[in-house]
Order: sequence, then structure tokens, then C-alpha cells
Amino acid sequence: MNAPVIASPSDTVVAVTDAAYRRVAKVTAAEAEKSALRISVEGGGCSGFSYKFDIVPAKPNSDDIVFEQDGGMVLIDELSVVYMKGSVIDFVDDLMGQAFKITNPNAVASCGCGTSFSV
Repeated sequence: MNAPVIASPSDTVVAVTDAAYRRVAKVTAAEAEKSALRISVEGGGCSGFSYKFDIVPAKPNSDDIVFEQDGGMVLIDELSVVYMKGSVIDFVDDLMGQAFKITNPNAVASCGCGTSFSV
């Protein structure tokens, strides 16, 4: 069984902003058994693929890439990373509300809510 890949800050596969790490740490601080944000790409959604966000235990699967900083942990499986290469995961707090936002340079189209995209 392979060990999960621990991403270093210099990895360019996916970037996670400080704001995203802080928000994950804040959200998971209240969860006794769930202390990581899992992001995955699934088929479906109005544009072809959609992002799925789950708060899960901080127990990476063998095919996960692990991003960790300042008490926040983000897990992304290898298959999802293929669709997310070069993406930036951020947390935004603006007039429209609070949400994790993924800026994906591979997406050729996306829906208005920002959780669905096509490549």
C-alpha cells in the first residue's frame, strides 16, 4: 500500500491560500473526529464536472495528496488532482457570502455557482 503524498509549499500541482487553510482550521476545530477538508471532482453538475467538499477525519487514503499548514489540512485524491492541476483553492468572504473558491485554469466553462466546470 502506498503512502499519501505530502505536498510541499513549492508544489505547483494545486495551491491552497492562507485564507483557505485558516478557514479549514476554524471549521474543523469544532469537530471532534473530523479535522480535514476533502475536495474531490465528480462527474455531473451543470457543466460536466463538479467539486465536492466534505469535512472528514484527518486520515489520508493511500492515493491522497495532503496539503497542510497552520492547523488546516486539505485532502485531494490523485484522480481529482488530474482535473485540478494549476488550481488555486481559496476562501472568500465578500458581499455574496462565504465560500471556498477554486480557480481552475483547465476549466473552459463553469456555472454561475462556481462548483461545476468542464475541461
